[in-house]
Amino acid sequence: MTSIKISASAAVLAFVLAACGNTGTNEPDAPAADTPQSETVITESAPSFDAATADAEANSAALNAFFQEVFDEQVARSPMTQTYLGIKTNYGKWDDASPERELEDMELARARMAEMREKFSTAPLTPQAKLSYDLAEYQAGVAERAFAFRDHGYTFDQMNGRQSGIAAFLINQHQITDKSDAEAYISRLNGLPAFLGQHVENAKRSAEMGIRPPLFSYDYVLSDAKNIITGDPFPGEGVSPLMEDFAGKVDKLVASEKITEEDADVLKVEARQALLGETGPAYLALIEYIEADKANATTDDGAWKLPEGEAYYAMRLQQMTTTEMSATEIHDLGLAEVARIHSEMQAIMETVGFEGTLQEFFEDLRTNPKYFKPNTPEGKAEYLAEATAMIDTMREALPDYFDTFPKAELIVKAVEPFREKSAGKAFYSRPALDGSRPGTYYANLYDTAAMPLYQMEALAYHEGIPGHHMQLAIAQELEGIPQFRKFFRATAYTEGWGLYSEWLPKEMGFYQDPYSDFGRLAMELWRAARLVVDTGLHDKKWTREEAIAYLMENTPNPESDCVKAIERYIVMPGQATAYKIGMNKIIELRHLAQSELGDGFDDGWFHDLVLEDGPMPLAMLEAKLVKAIEEKKG
Repeated sequence: MTSIKISASAAVLAFVLAACGNTGTNEPDAPAADTPQSETVITESAPSFDAATADAEANSAALNAFFQEVFDEQVARSPMTQTYLGIKTNYGKWDDASPERELEDMELARARMAEMREKFSTAPLTPQAKLSYDLAEYQAGVAERAFAFRDHGYTFDQMNGRQSGIAAFLINQHQITDKSDAEAYISRLNGLPAFLGQHVENAKRSAEMGIRPPLFSYDYVLSDAKNIITGDPFPGEGVSPLMEDFAGKVDKLVASEKITEEDADVLKVEARQALLGETGPAYLALIEYIEADKANATTDDGAWKLPEGEAYYAMRLQQMTTTEMSATEIHDLGLAEVARIHSEMQAIMETVGFEGTLQEFFEDLRTNPKYFKPNTPEGKAEYLAEATAMIDTMREALPDYFDTFPKAELIVKAVEPFREKSAGKAFYSRPALDGSRPGTYYANLYDTAAMPLYQMEALAYHEGIPGHHMQLAIAQELEGIPQFRKFFRATAYTEGWGLYSEWLPKEMGFYQDPYSDFGRLAMELWRAARLVVDTGLHDKKWTREEAIAYLMENTPNPESDCVKAIERYIVMPGQATAYKIGMNKIIELRHLAQSELGDGFDDGWFHDLVLEDGPMPLAMLEAKLVKAIEEKKG
């Protein structure tokens, strides 16, 4: 799973050309039906091949310049996106999270898309420029469909809620390399009443429409919010997360002799004043709203409960899978995949000599202490060290299967204490464009009983290499393409690659321990079961408890894992379906290439094809691979 913590409007602006409208084309006009199709059509005045190529290249350069102009324009409207990209313009500001700004952003994007179509829809383009055009058109449709349901997403929940996202943003994205950066941090602390207040108003507006998160999520939100204002300079033991972060970053400036001790003391005083005078009251207002609104929450969990819930869920499935698969088709695929993987697990269970049923083996894997690190600081440190070692070993093997590698570094970290209770099991955060921040694999070690050792290998490959770091860092480092493509969102592609990256090491000779290989299957089973429970919750009206029971019966994951997962799927409808559908398509294309090319198949060639253009919808990826296979055969 990947994680990006910015505002909703910034997500629309920064990662795609967020526009809308009808799908266009940039194919040259076809000849008229009565035009003779023979050599006599080519006359002295017709453009030569070189002239046509030059024309396409000129148009493509103009299109790329247009994309860059739009991207820069959009980024300039989002201070938080600027920070995420390593740009320190507007460093002390937050985004405008008002509905008026969201509408203004969309109208601007619509106008820009209309301009793109007018200028380039019939212009001859190079293949790369045509792909850029098609991706912009695709995302335009996605953005338009999503905009109709812009109030359906939960503003405050345990997964992507602003209550924890704000702190995570400051801690992980707001770098302090000089005194002005520290002052900008303080400015953001002072600006929280307005920014967080806008989100509270957004949540109230959604609630008036009958859109509020399920009851269970309220306590998570309250826990996150209270954690942020506990400890110095607030009441409670220890140091509050933001004060600790700020002081630590400022102390590093002193250590590097960029500021004096006296400067640091002044900055820390100002930060305390901002926390007590502005940040604290902003969070107290949020807590007051959440506690009051909790009385209105219900235990209805699925998207079906929302206004136009069926249409909303269909939009989410289309957006997440990049396919037209229905909820029923996805549900049935999940059931079939669960049955297949169970069969493979039975074989491994027999190999290790376990006597009993598969469900009894699952129970042993959940409860036997030998499968877990101790839930102690030492045990957690061991987990991080071993996960890092696995990634280092994989790094040495990559050249046999890959030809292209990311320049950005990768580190492994534990999820921060202030959000570990509510955060997901593991996720990846992209490196900064300018190289100032490495890619990060976050492991949630709040409870090591939810992080079994037999899954450690597959999880490290998924979030690290050859998984999300390989794919997302390479995408950011691509040259000669518009910026928006480096941040293009196609969840089925991105998460499909992550899950494919769990499977591929089996082909590479990893998973020598049968328990570790079982862990690989357990991770795949988890994603197959997601197809069943996500559609069960949001289409078939399963309860939270029914969905948890399904995972408990059909997977070896501990109960805490199953509970947290179902609660995640409830507040992120459809997202969990992307993984398995994306993985299946990439493996299907790999098998097609192997079958068609035989000894001519090359892993590095195949992986370059998948990664070299960045994320894209699965249909586009398939068309690209099929064409490449035919060309290689020829």
